[in-house]
Amino acid sequence: MAKNKNRWKIQLTATIASNPFLSNFFQGKIHKGKLKSVCVPGLNCYSCPAAATSCPIGALQAVIGSSRFQFTYYIVGILIFFGVLLGRAICGFLCPFGWFQELLHKIPTKKFRTKRLHILTYLKYVILAVFVIVLPMTIVNEVGLGDPFFCKYICPAGILEGGIPLSIANAGIRASLGRLFTWKSCILLGIVVLAVFFYRPFCKWICPLGAFYALFNKISLYRLEVDQDKCTACGACSHVCKMDVDVFRTPNHPECIRCGDCIQTCPHRAITKSLSIAKKNHKEVIPHEKKI
Repeated sequence: MAKNKNRWKIQLTATIASNPFLSNFFQGKIHKGKLKSVCVPGLNCYSCPAAATSCPIGALQAVIGSSRFQFTYYIVGILIFFGVLLGRAICGFLCPFGWFQELLHKIPTKKFRTKRLHILTYLKYVILAVFVIVLPMTIVNEVGLGDPFFCKYICPAGILEGGIPLSIANAGIRASLGRLFTWKSCILLGIVVLAVFFYRPFCKWICPLGAFYALFNKISLYRLEVDQDKCTACGACSHVCKMDVDVFRTPNHPECIRCGDCIQTCPHRAITKSLSIAKKNHKEVIPHEKKI
């Protein structure tokens, strides 16, 4: 199985760039510098001791749940900018939690495809709409503040990067742990187990950030192109795609994370990456045996 062997280097660089203050893990504290107001493109928890910046989903909820809520042009603008520029290539190259799942998937064991579970891919859009936007906006406390429902009750990245490290290093935090910590730890454990057997289950089924970027995949500047004159519809690209995309039919499908495995696998070199405006006319690919 051909793979993009250099992608992990970009993923490692992105993870370190998002989390440069590693000494904070031993001190049990969160970095609170000026960069905390800046959002990184991937899912990386604000509460991670080493984090230099903010998670866009957490920042979005913080503004929506504020008692002084106004439309957050900065955060939404940043998300739209990243989406239009890169689409879900951010998931494939710049998201630390996405890389964490890939590392778990490398553990030697039987692997399972998720194509039959395709209906679950729509769940992340529901989570984006309900837990990230609607609930923080509508369910508020006596002073008008809404909870960051996704970060508080669902996000496994928060407990992995923030909750567990802080509780280990900080006795005060450790003493205050309760049912919510247990609940979030169970979610993380479930994702960890699933990621060993299924490729990126959180990205496919749960992640609201992936859902947002997926909306831009078909129009993003960074995209896949299939040369119809070279493609024979042999299906090699679809077979190698762990995101269950039929690349030769829908090269910029919402689930495509632009990992590049299909490019490396294609025996006819028909698939390429490009930085261009989406083409309006897409000629249907005819299977090899039907071509004249």
